[in-house]
Amino acid sequence: MWAEYVMDAIVEREPRGGRLRQHRSNLTLVHRLADAVVIVGALATAAMLTGTPWSVALTGAAAAGAILFYLFAEAKALYRSWRTEPISRELWSTFEIWLAVAGLSLVAIYIQQDPTGYPPDTIVLWLLATPILLGSWRSAFRRALRVARAQGLNSRRMAIAGSGELARHVGRSVSENPWMGFRIEGLFDDVEPGAEHGSVGRLRLKGSLENLVEKARRGELDVIYVALPPGDSERQADSLMRKLSDSTASVYLVQDRRARDPQGESASRQVVPDLWRVDVLQRTCVDLGGIRAVSVYESPFLGPDQWIKRIEDVVVSSIALVLLALPMAAIALGVKLSSPGPVFFKQRRYGLDGREIMVWKFRSMTVCEDSDKVQQARKGDTRITRFGGFLRRTSLDELPQFINVFQGSMSIVGPRPHAVAHNEQYRSLIGGYMLRHKVKPGITGWAQVNGWRGETESLDKMGRRVDFDLDYIRNWSLWLDFRIILMTFFRGFIHKNAY
Repeated sequence: MWAEYVMDAIVEREPRGGRLRQHRSNLTLVHRLADAVVIVGALATAAMLTGTPWSVALTGAAAAGAILFYLFAEAKALYRSWRTEPISRELWSTFEIWLAVAGLSLVAIYIQQDPTGYPPDTIVLWLLATPILLGSWRSAFRRALRVARAQGLNSRRMAIAGSGELARHVGRSVSENPWMGFRIEGLFDDVEPGAEHGSVGRLRLKGSLENLVEKARRGELDVIYVALPPGDSERQADSLMRKLSDSTASVYLVQDRRARDPQGESASRQVVPDLWRVDVLQRTCVDLGGIRAVSVYESPFLGPDQWIKRIEDVVVSSIALVLLALPMAAIALGVKLSSPGPVFFKQRRYGLDGREIMVWKFRSMTVCEDSDKVQQARKGDTRITRFGGFLRRTSLDELPQFINVFQGSMSIVGPRPHAVAHNEQYRSLIGGYMLRHKVKPGITGWAQVNGWRGETESLDKMGRRVDFDLDYIRNWSLWLDFRIILMTFFRGFIHKNAY
C-alpha cells in the first residue's frame, strides 16, 4: 500500500516549478487540425445537403464548435498519446466531448431564437454527423498507424528493468501489440538466467541491471520502464535511477495499482525509489494498458512543444543570418588576416540524445583541436590569437552556430555544447551530466546568462553550470527562451571568464 502513496505523491508534488504532463506525441498536432477540419467540414456538408446557404451565423457556429471541442478535449486529455490504449476508449472520450459541445450549442441557439440563421434541419444533421465523422477518421488513422508501427516505423527501442509479474505484464502488453511502436530489447534483472522469471513468452532475460545501464550509456535504448519485482531493496532502485542518469534514455517508473490480494494490500508490493533524492528531469504521465507510468527522465519537447521550439529556432536563426551576413563576412576576413589557417573551426560535440554533431565557430586559436583530449582555453592562453581573443570575449566566434541552428543540430537556447572529450570526462564525475542532452544544445543558455560561462577550472563550477542546464529543461517555456535571449544581449555576450 505504501508504494501507491509514494506514486500519488510523485504525481501530486511539483518539483521546483516543474509540472506533470500527459505524454503527447507529434501526432497530436495532426489530431487537433483534423478535428477542426472535420467539425467545420461537417457543418458545411450539412448546409449543402439541406440546401442552406452559408452565412455569418453558420461561420460563427462552426468556429464555436471547433473551439469548444478543443477546450473540452484539452480538459479531458484527448490529445495525449493513445499508443498503449484501445481505440474504444479514445472513441468514447471523443463522443463524450462532442456531446458536451452539442449541448452547449443547442442552448446558445435556443437563447438567440434565430431559426433563419440556424435552420433546425442543418444544425441537427451537423450535430449527429460530426461524432460519426470524428470517430471514423480516428479509427482509420489508428489502423494506418498500427500498420506503420508494426512495420517498424515510428518505433522506439524499449527495455524493461525487472522480471517479476509487473514486468511480465508490461512485456506481454507491448509484445502482443506491435502497433504501440515499441521494439523490446529484452528484460534486465539481477537474477539467474535459468530462474523462473527468465522469460516472458518470446522475451528473454537479456542481462543484469548493470547490462541495462551499459546499453543505455551507449545510446542503444530510447525508453526504459522500471518495474522491479518484490524483494529488491529501495537502495537498489535508487542506484538504478542514478546510474541511468548517465544516459540519454527516457526513463519511466511503472506502478500497477490494480492487483490486490484478499487482504486488500498491494499484490506486487513493488519497490518505488525515493524520487525526491533523484534528480527528476520531467514528470510525464503515460498509460500502459491500464498501468500508470511516470517519467523520471524525459524531454520537455514532446509533440507540439517540439514544433514550437523548432519554429522559434528557424525564425530567429533566419533573421540573424540575414542581419549578420556583412558582420560575419568582415569577421571572416579578420580571422584570415590575423593568422594562417581556416576561417571556420569545426569541432565534434554531443547533440540531442548524445549523438555527435559538428559545431561551427570562427577560428580563434592557432590550433584546431578535436582529439580525445582537448584543453580548455585559459587566461593568457598562448594558443589564442589577438583577434581571436576579441572574438571570444565578445562571443562573436559563436555566430556561425546560427547555421547549426538553421540546419537543426542546435537550438537558439539550450545547454551549451561541450567538446566530446570534456563530455566523457565530466559524465563520470557529475551526476546527471548526460541529461543535458535530452534537448538540443544552444547558442546561449540559462547557465550562460547567469554567469556560468567560460573556463570551468574546478569541478564545482562545471557542476553549477549543469545545475542551471537541468533547471532550464525542467522549467522550459517559450517565455523562458525569450527571457534568456533578451538577457543574452545585456549580460551574455561579454563576461570576465570568457577568454
